[in-house]
Amino acid sequence: MISTMSPDTNRTSGRVFRKIGVGLLVAAFWIAVWEALSRLVAAELLLPSPWQVAVTGWNLVQTATFWRATGLSLLRIVIGFSAAVAVGTLWAFCTVRWKIVRGLTAPILHIVRAAPVASFIILALVWIKTNALPTFIAFLMVLPVVWANVEQGLREIDPKLLEMARIYRLSPWKTFRRIRLPSVMPYALAAMRTGVGFAWKSGIAAEVICRPKQSIGGFLYNAKLYLETPEVFVWTAAVVLLSVLLEQGLLALTRRLGRRYNAQKGGA
Repeated sequence: MISTMSPDTNRTSGRVFRKIGVGLLVAAFWIAVWEALSRLVAAELLLPSPWQVAVTGWNLVQTATFWRATGLSLLRIVIGFSAAVAVGTLWAFCTVRWKIVRGLTAPILHIVRAAPVASFIILALVWIKTNALPTFIAFLMVLPVVWANVEQGLREIDPKLLEMARIYRLSPWKTFRRIRLPSVMPYALAAMRTGVGFAWKSGIAAEVICRPKQSIGGFLYNAKLYLETPEVFVWTAAVVLLSVLLEQGLLALTRRLGRRYNAQKGGA
């Protein structure tokens, strides 16, 4: 039987399999190092073995508590991230349109961008309910990133394109959809790709400090408090895995939007 697969398809499949193989070899290497160090330390409290962590993880993922905590943590942080994207984009339009808005608010956003996350978490604990704090911190950390990128994109729109829109008497909506949006989209996508990591890390850090009920951060802190080191490893692995899934999901979304608006490059 003659194969209908093209040479390009065969090469692509070969690259994928090689990449998977290399990944498995790297993972096996580091698991072996982990096992060797665990045997050398010989103390589960300090460094549990991969097998102990795997068993603990398997037991945890079979509980409703694990999925409820991961789901609620994910929901809190996604809400904060989404709100930051919306507000940061609107804010950028306002600061470009009105100089006084930029003069009044830009220093605050620069301070938020530079200050340690822990400082805002501790301050926010005074004013915000525990369950809402991770959402607020994720929002606060992503907001300056979105604002700075979108504002730069707005300022770099080609004036000749806007002049052409005025000459051809395009409506404000058509000018936005056909000129402003495609010009700004690369910067917005870059901000989203950068911001999702900030949102996840800062949101989990807020959970560890404020310990809301049914949260990854809360269970992570409790596992550390009660010296359940294998659980600490499991919850940390859950954080890393969810972070990768979030970033990959957002990357797929931004690639799709980038193809639609011809916006694969750009951003501050």
